[in-house]
Amino acid sequence: MTPLPGAEGDLDPTALRERLIARYPIAAEAPETIEVVRGPGRVNLIGEHTDYNEGFVLPVAIDRWIMMALVPTDDRVVELTLLADGTTSRFELDALPRPGRGSIDYVAGVAWSLSESGWPVRGFRAVLASNLPMSAGLSSSAALELASAWALLDADRRPDTDQDRMELARIAQRAENDFVGVRCGLMDQFASSLGRPGAAMLLDCRSLDYRAVTLPLEEHALVVCDSASPRRLAASQYNARREQCERATRLIRSRRPSVKSLRDVDSATLAESADLLDDETMRRAQHVVSENQRVLDCVDALERGDMEAVGRLFAASHASLRDLYEVSSPELDALVEAATAAPGGVAARMTGAGFGGCTINVVERNRVDDFAESVTLSYRRATGLTGRVMVVNPSAGAGVVE
Repeated sequence: MTPLPGAEGDLDPTALRERLIARYPIAAEAPETIEVVRGPGRVNLIGEHTDYNEGFVLPVAIDRWIMMALVPTDDRVVELTLLADGTTSRFELDALPRPGRGSIDYVAGVAWSLSESGWPVRGFRAVLASNLPMSAGLSSSAALELASAWALLDADRRPDTDQDRMELARIAQRAENDFVGVRCGLMDQFASSLGRPGAAMLLDCRSLDYRAVTLPLEEHALVVCDSASPRRLAASQYNARREQCERATRLIRSRRPSVKSLRDVDSATLAESADLLDDETMRRAQHVVSENQRVLDCVDALERGDMEAVGRLFAASHASLRDLYEVSSPELDALVEAATAAPGGVAARMTGAGFGGCTINVVERNRVDDFAESVTLSYRRATGLTGRVMVVNPSAGAGVVE
């Protein structure tokens, strides 16, 4: 679900404004109307493939963004130039195109979803830059959706409360589900819309209750390792995992009518239902049931500052995603192995939907350089690939860049 071509762009707002003016004469004619908006990517600390099972997740909005400089227009046309490769796409708000044109689908989908929800939208011309790595599982799709929402809305219609930001996240999720056609849960859009500096966000994907979890980052850093192996995630593969979870729920419900999703299943109930499920479906359900508990246990460990427990929980999560849910990859496994052996490494696991992409690591802050050097060397020896190591910091959610 990473729709962008993915070369790093210049995210300096002044430079983006200049690129917009150079590209669109209308911006030069009314420079006072130019705005810069951004949507952050996210890294999920723990709680993978639990969101669409009404479970718990613990994402962090990060200081890697999609950023647009834009000039609003009255012509009901959206035109967007990607600075990474120079391509330009456009559509009319009153005659939305069918999906299938790449990254512009996410912008058009948000325009459709906003309109369907009664939020008036406007046309604009924009240039876009990103420093989110391509196909890395850091949710450039949600970042693009939230940045697009802020671009499509007039200033007086933009969210100014957390309730509005949650509604905007749900609107963006609907765009990806019903327009683009990827049956994602709410986690990515939630994180990109409601992120907090210095904190992860614990979200109950059933009730939509959430709270900030302050991270103990004085002596530890969040480090993302990009496998440089693009995610081999077709929408059909992602959707297949969701369908397997829904199948498990239906079968368990036939015996336990109170079960509405795998959120309602504990280990004992799952064991009692073993005769109903084939081996593969059973493994999928086992992951979700155990992962939900790991999220809650990890929040407790983080708030106690028990980083050894965090390390154990990350390791168990990765093993479950590898062996039960089968969404890891040889490259991700090699990265986790390298990180586990590296100096300063405290916790390591794959993050995101899987099939390639990134790992998330907790590293002793004073050993980040040693950690990065060790992981890069070990990973290259194991795979022949040169990974990328990035320290990331918890960021605020989407909005206007002042």
